[in-house]
Amino acid sequence: MSTNVEIKNRLTGKVLYAAKVEQTGDMALRAAIEQADLSNVDLRGAYLRGAYLRGAYLLGADLSNANLSDANLRGADLRGAYLRGADLSNVDLRGAYLL
Repeated sequence: MSTNVEIKNRLTGKVLYAAKVEQTGDMALRAAIEQADLSNVDLRGAYLRGAYLRGAYLLGADLSNANLSDANLRGADLRGAYLRGADLSNVDLRGAYLL
């Protein structure tokens, strides 16, 4: 059984990222968004508290005023990402690319 996973803009409904997962359960869903390509995506003001974005590609993404507290961004590529006003409290940025 497969499941479609989508990350959508909450205001416009536009699909920002989509993946087809062949298994179900938390680990399969987590794997679907791990290493997601969210380059240049507009995530201004997004509520991403506790999000699992380990290894995600967020190059040039606009994360201004986003709530990323307690998120896992370990190994994520954040080069060129716009983070002004973002809540980065308790974010795991080990191994993340910031410059």
